[in-house]
Amino acid sequence: MTDKQEIIQEESNVKPLLEVRCITKKFPGVQALDDVSLQFYSGEVHAVVGENGAGKSTLMKILAGAYTPDSGDILLDGVKVSFSHPSEAQHKGISIIYQEFNLLPERTVAYNIFLGREPTKAGVIDIRKMNRDAKEVLKEIGIDKIISPTAVVSSLSVAEQQLVEIAKAISFKSQVLIMDEPTAALTYTEVNLLDNLIKRLKTRGMAIIFISHRLIEVFAIAEKITVLKDGKLVGTVMTKDVNPEQLVQMMVGRELDHYFPPLGQPEDFGEVVLSVRGASNQLIHDISFDLRKGEVLGVAGLQGSGRTELAQALFGVEPFKTGTLTINGKTSKFRQPYFAIKNRIGFVTEDRKSEGIFSRQPIRDNMLLTIRSIRNMFGLIHKDGTLRDRKIVPTLGNQLDIRTSSYDRDVQFLSGGNQQKVVLAKWLASNAKIFIFDEPTRGIDVESKASIHDMIRGLAKQGTAILMISSELPEVIGMSDRILVMADRTLMGELPAKASEEEIMLMATGHKKIGNSAETSAVGKE
Repeated sequence: MTDKQEIIQEESNVKPLLEVRCITKKFPGVQALDDVSLQFYSGEVHAVVGENGAGKSTLMKILAGAYTPDSGDILLDGVKVSFSHPSEAQHKGISIIYQEFNLLPERTVAYNIFLGREPTKAGVIDIRKMNRDAKEVLKEIGIDKIISPTAVVSSLSVAEQQLVEIAKAISFKSQVLIMDEPTAALTYTEVNLLDNLIKRLKTRGMAIIFISHRLIEVFAIAEKITVLKDGKLVGTVMTKDVNPEQLVQMMVGRELDHYFPPLGQPEDFGEVVLSVRGASNQLIHDISFDLRKGEVLGVAGLQGSGRTELAQALFGVEPFKTGTLTINGKTSKFRQPYFAIKNRIGFVTEDRKSEGIFSRQPIRDNMLLTIRSIRNMFGLIHKDGTLRDRKIVPTLGNQLDIRTSSYDRDVQFLSGGNQQKVVLAKWLASNAKIFIFDEPTRGIDVESKASIHDMIRGLAKQGTAILMISSELPEVIGMSDRILVMADRTLMGELPAKASEEEIMLMATGHKKIGNSAETSAVGKE
């Protein structure tokens, strides 16, 4: 740790709004928190960062009343408090917003804000009053012109649903707001909306605890950063006193040689293995591009631009209705994923929890899910299948550095980063030659990200063709040999490796279109 990274000491006479002293929490076989002490102040954004498994979520759940500590104290406004249920923490003024929303999608915004606390009249819910009260809450945080109290939550964008979660917390008159990965599902444009709201909450004197793996946001939003590692407090620093490299060193205990592996070179790329021309369906239109053997082709775009829909069309989930799709020189019409898998295409979806894993099934079964499905699909029977399966699991586990005491443990007990690696292992086992990665590093720590980046580039070096979708522009720029940009559910064009964020955003916001990307692929060779 350098002189600039010296752990800060609170020298002012200002009293912390929230304080934890010597908090310890142990689960069977895991020391989740070990003697952690922290202070949080009014009108301040305090980021808490660390690798998956560092203890961040455990500490936040203790503050929010979901867990009780084995030892240690929580002080709110200088008074010791204890919670046996999240509702107790909420009524004391501590609210938490999780990465996975806690909203009822088919209910209105007003219903969700006052769920369980609906105003009544003559024993019946007073809908008019509830809508008026919700309108006041939305107005209080400056989003009443964006969101209507009568809107059904399922009709809202991800960013708007996030704002509803914040409005719900505000309705409890919260003094402390914990935001656990609030931007993981948001694009950079939508993050700006959240940033502006956070600034408003700070002026109200609220203490905001911000959990994020996106270091660019941590540095933009937080005044102070605390690092946890293996359940212990590494230190607390002022944001202005450190740079990202120093913070990463604090988080992982060593310097990462690079954020991203070196890009490929034009001579490394082989023939075109996937070609799309003039393709459209009910969700996206006018799609044309080529993907070459051994390259990583990035896809950027704002939320709703059609990035995921592109991946689903290529894999046959929502197939193209018009245009041509050519795989290894042969025209294909993928009407369902069966045909994509048959053509050795793998698809790592953006939502690992609902689409990528069976959380209550063993790690081993999840890793073998795809190859077992392939055997069933194509009637492939191997007499030594069980033996081969037993060998392939630890091989893939070591290759991806999946950290577990046993592959027979349920996936739900792994950290987010290790769960994502299980999803990757499932498709690596299929020996796919074309990979579609949709948000491959969403919600995981910097070291796990680096491991997955190395794995993706390693696949490319072996000749695998990769289409990688990401909301994180630094990741798109750092990993892509060429970049496709989508907007308004069409392909706006193609940019070369190392294009700037400004160039990408100009195209992603519909201000600039370059022909179609198949016709302008020479741009990527300049």
